[in-house]
Amino acid sequence: MPMDKKTKTIALCGKGGVGKTSVAALMMKILARRKDLKILAIDADPAVGLCTALGVEVKKTVDDIRNDLIRSIQKGEHQDKAATLNMLDYELFDTLTERGNICLLAIGRPESEGCFCKVNSLLKDIIQDLAKNFDVVLIDGEAGVEQINRRVMKTVDHLVVVSDTSAKGVNVAKTIKHLAEDNKAVNYQSMGMILNRVRDGSEVQNIQNNAPMDVLGWLMEDELIREFDFHGKSFVDFPDTAPACRTVEGILGALRL
Repeated sequence: MPMDKKTKTIALCGKGGVGKTSVAALMMKILARRKDLKILAIDADPAVGLCTALGVEVKKTVDDIRNDLIRSIQKGEHQDKAATLNMLDYELFDTLTERGNICLLAIGRPESEGCFCKVNSLLKDIIQDLAKNFDVVLIDGEAGVEQINRRVMKTVDHLVVVSDTSAKGVNVAKTIKHLAEDNKAVNYQSMGMILNRVRDGSEVQNIQNNAPMDVLGWLMEDELIREFDFHGKSFVDFPDTAPACRTVEGILGALRL
């Protein structure tokens, strides 16, 4: 499907344990088929699960850069703003891992305590500038949306909430929707939900009737996905003909990707 020249940004979030990272990895696999696209995957979960699901070893994260800079500031090793920006820009590119038409960037876990808003802001600005060089940016975020805003970028095109069919998962989706709308935790153009680990159509129908947002699609309970997760296999090797791939392809189509 043809795309506009503007970078399209998708941010995935949802309750822990609902299979969000597996869905993100399958999206990356499908998008990677499009050799006309340059794709940036941002692993914004401290556990760097997306990198693991794509078979990529993380050697350095954005928060490693952040923590190094904070330590140098605390030691009084000041640089002017231009030199700091050049250094951060270089180091950020150095953290990128390339796989064909995909680049991966891991945010990591902050170690330094206290407020270092200027450092966070500088890094976020550089990430946003980096994202402009790609056709598609996919962010695998934490459970909520605040971290996407604070540590990655404030505005996304598609905010996608992944949930299983449990009441807890759907309730977290409702909470995320309220945060995104009421507290402006992140700006977005569209919001939708993906249901994961569905056992039968009645579950989908029941949730659709009470869903806090549009349901973009659903993935059935899948032993193959479970096997890949359990054994830590790279989803790059997930079979193209598997039903889950066709489902995710349809969801991406619904997002005009």
